[in-house]
Amino acid sequence: MESTALASNPAALNRKRKRSLKKYFWGMLFVTPALLVFIMFLWVPIFKGMIFSFYHIDFVKGDEFVGWKNYNVIFNDKDVMIAVKNTLYYIGLGLVIGFWVPCLFAIMISELRKFQGFARVAAYLPNVIPAVVLYGLWRWLYDSVGPINSALSSLGLDQIAFMTDTRWSMASLVFMETWQSFGAAMLIYLAAILNVPRDWYEAAEIDGAGIWQRIRHITLPSIGNVLLLMLILQLISSSQGYLSQYALLDGGPNKATLTYSLLIVKYAFNKLDYGVASALGVLMFIVLAGLAVIRYRLSGKEGSY
Repeated sequence: MESTALASNPAALNRKRKRSLKKYFWGMLFVTPALLVFIMFLWVPIFKGMIFSFYHIDFVKGDEFVGWKNYNVIFNDKDVMIAVKNTLYYIGLGLVIGFWVPCLFAIMISELRKFQGFARVAAYLPNVIPAVVLYGLWRWLYDSVGPINSALSSLGLDQIAFMTDTRWSMASLVFMETWQSFGAAMLIYLAAILNVPRDWYEAAEIDGAGIWQRIRHITLPSIGNVLLLMLILQLISSSQGYLSQYALLDGGPNKATLTYSLLIVKYAFNKLDYGVASALGVLMFIVLAGLAVIRYRLSGKEGSY
């Protein structure tokens, strides 16, 4: 009825629009700078990358339109399939080795009756270690005369060439990254666990449920949506991983740690072929956009509870 009355009274409709503009003016004013930064540093590079994927980029002679040639280079480059396989292997190792670590730590910390604050800080500390220090530390740990191989030798076991053996190189990087980054995810899981009503645990204890029964029947079902959301986030972040592979092994040994993102970096900054690098980035963007849509739907579903 109100909309019909406003439609028949243009003056009242204009007054309502003015009130709406006044109501949201300051909010839109404060949002505008962030929106401009978002457009300038996210969407503009994305669209420019899509355009560059159809050009041969030459900063001296000028850009040359080459159509689908950059994509043909990708589909004929054997390193692309190697990088895709390595990336999938890297993602799989991250899920097997690292996905459950922060959740398990969060559950253990939530069960502590004392020193819970200290445990949170201790678990998060690896996140604040600078990358240069982190890589130097783990290179020493993985060294043939480092503490890990020294311990293996003292036990009469064979040493492991963590950095030079193709069977161990990727797993070694995943172990390092899991140790460094699990603290941030652990805090998210811990917040979700602490949000579970304490009455449920008290009722379960009264009924005689042990710690494992409480975890299985209360904790894990209660944080199921968070687990799914963190799974999507890890898939996205792992598919973009290249820094440790580049800094420690430069994609070696024998291209065993050459990931898709690292291949983009090599095309852009080693071969200076920005057109092919942009085309590789466009293909990755399509895949990650699909994962981002799934993440958005899961986060919306989680927020509805």
